[in-house]
Amino acid sequence: MPNQGIFLKDICKDFGDVTAIENVSLSVPEGNFTVLLGPSGCGKSTLLRLMAGLDEPTSGTIRIGGREVQNQPVGTRDLSMVFQSYALFPHLTVADNILFGLQVRKIAKGEQSRRLAEVASMIGLDGLLGRKPAQLSGGQQQRVAVARAVISNRKICLMDEPLSNLDAKLRAEMRQEIRSLQRNLGLTMVYVTHDQIEAVTMADQVVLLNKGRVDQVAAPDVLYSQPETIFTAKFIGTPAMNLIAADSLNKASALNIPDGTVVGIRPEDIIFEADGKVAARVVAQEYQGADRLISCQVGNDELVVRMPARRDAPEIGPTSLSWERTSSHLFDAATGRRLA
Repeated sequence: MPNQGIFLKDICKDFGDVTAIENVSLSVPEGNFTVLLGPSGCGKSTLLRLMAGLDEPTSGTIRIGGREVQNQPVGTRDLSMVFQSYALFPHLTVADNILFGLQVRKIAKGEQSRRLAEVASMIGLDGLLGRKPAQLSGGQQQRVAVARAVISNRKICLMDEPLSNLDAKLRAEMRQEIRSLQRNLGLTMVYVTHDQIEAVTMADQVVLLNKGRVDQVAAPDVLYSQPETIFTAKFIGTPAMNLIAADSLNKASALNIPDGTVVGIRPEDIIFEADGKVAARVVAQEYQGADRLISCQVGNDELVVRMPARRDAPEIGPTSLSWERTSSHLFDAATGRRLA
C-alpha cells in the first residue's frame, strides 16, 4: 500500500497579479495531524484547496500517496474533505447525507448499511439518522459532515475551518472528538484554522503561514518555546510574547543588549522582585479568574506579566522586574529572525 502522506515542493499560486502562495514546501507524514494556521488572508485555505485539487498551482509539485497529482482532477486524489459550511443536502435525511458519496460510487447496499451503522455509532448519530439537517443543532450538523468524510474509508482527510460556526463549548467538544477520531482511524489529516487554541491542542505539527509563505513548521510546544521569527512569537500565545527593543531594555536596566536586537519574554516568565534587574512602572491590571495580567511600562515599551490571581497584585506605580536569562528570546530587528 502506498504511503498516504502529502508532499509539496516549491508550490506557488498566483491569482492574476496577486501571489497567494509563494514557494511553499511541506511534508505531511502518513498518520499525521497537521494544522495550517495563520491570520485571515495568509493563504491557508488556498493551500488546502491546492491539495484537494479544487485549485491548481501556478508552479510546483504535489505528491499524494507517492503520485504527482498537481494536474489531476479531484476524484483521483483519494481523499475526503470537510467544509466550513457543512455542505449538507437539506432535503435528505442524516443517513442519506452520510451515504451520498457511497451511493454515487455505487457501493453495494449491504456494505453501505454496515459502514453507516459503524460510523453513526462512532460519531454519536445513532438516534438522528432519520432527521433532516434543519432539525439538527450546529454540533450535530458538523458531526454529519465528519461522518460523511469518514464513511468513505479514505485515509486522507482535509478540513477547512470546520468548527468556526460553533460556540466555544461545542468547539472544545468537537476538537476532542475529531482528534480522537483521527488517532483511532489512523487518518492523515490537514486542518485549516485561524484559532491558535485549536492548532496547539490538536496538532502533531503546526504550519504557521504569513502572507503566503511558511513562517515556521514545528510541534505546538516547539512553536511556543522556540519561535523562529518575531511573527511567530507574536502570533502564538495568549497573551502574546512580550517584545521589547534593546535600547528600551538597556535604558531601564543594567543589561547590555546589542543594538538592532528585539528581546522576547513570555508573560509567565516575568516576576516582580524588590531588587529586580529591570525598572518598570505598573500601569494597569486585568483579572482573568485563575490569572491576573499586569501591564508594566518599561522605557517606551509595555510588558505584560502573568501571575496567579490568588497572589496579591502590585499597586500602580514604580516596580522592578526579573526573569531568567534562559527565558529571553533574541531576534534580529531588521530580519525578524531568531538569533542564536
